Amino acid sequence: MPELPEVETVMRGMLAALQNRTIRDVIVRRHDLRWRIPADFSQQVVGRRIEGFCRRGKYILIRLSGGRTIILHLGMSGRIALDSPQITPPHEHVVLSMDDAGRCAYIDPRRFGMLTVIPTQDEERFALLAGMGPEPLSADFTPRTLLDAFSGRRTPIKTALLDQKVVAGLGNIYVSEALYRAGIHPQMLAAKLTGPQARKLVKAIRAVLEEAIAAGGSSLKDYVRPGGELGYFQHAWQVYNKKGKPCPRCPGPPQCHGVEQITQAGRSSFFCPRFQKNG
Repeated sequence: MPELPEVETVMRGMLAALQNRTIRDVIVRRHDLRWRIPADFSQQVVGRRIEGFCRRGKYILIRLSGGRTIILHLGMSGRIALDSPQITPPHEHVVLSMDDAGRCAYIDPRRFGMLTVIPTQDEERFALLAGMGPEPLSADFTPRTLLDAFSGRRTPIKTALLDQKVVAGLGNIYVSEALYRAGIHPQMLAAKLTGPQARKLVKAIRAVLEEAIAAGGSSLKDYVRPGGELGYFQHAWQVYNKKGKPCPRCPGPPQCHGVEQITQAGRSSFFCPRFQKNG
């Protein structure tokens, strides 16, 4: 599933191409995504000007004239294409045509994504956004807020960081990378996080996300940028998907047997047992 850097990259690509454009026409070929596209989706958005974009967690909010907001989630395999192909690609479920002949298509082979329209004034109350934690790149995300969210929490810190009510938008790849940089074992209980560790972790989360956004995200399986380019942050991973390889801080065998992989809450965690201590 695309994580915060990939969603941010997609949003920025859409903003550059679609800001201030008016939606001239909409084609909805399939309504049956994970959350069904409203039957009147086209009627609600045609003729409206795109006034702005915002990302909340892993959701893209497209704000339209007349007080309407399109909410987009890419799901497991969704992507945005801004080109004009000669032949309609497979799994192209929704196409927005603009007044400048521009085109924005939503492609989703597994149909786990979402497109809906709500009143802009209801964004904060929308069921999938309400109760979401602070944005990790915002001033609201501090060591103190993290410590408060983890107080008394007896779950592993890796699992706690994936809870969107704790912090918005973090996913498996970037949590693994941030915990490595902060020197924190993914199985350490969240409640045991100390003040100095929280400061290191907040700094590491921000750094990993900013570097990943600058690289256009990580291209795995279906993810590409709106213009069709790949992301490149996968080449900068230090532990994720590196099982058995030495991390950048370790000398390798015989002193270290490389990055280890475990399963937590059904997801793979990667860490360096020599550098990331539990407790």
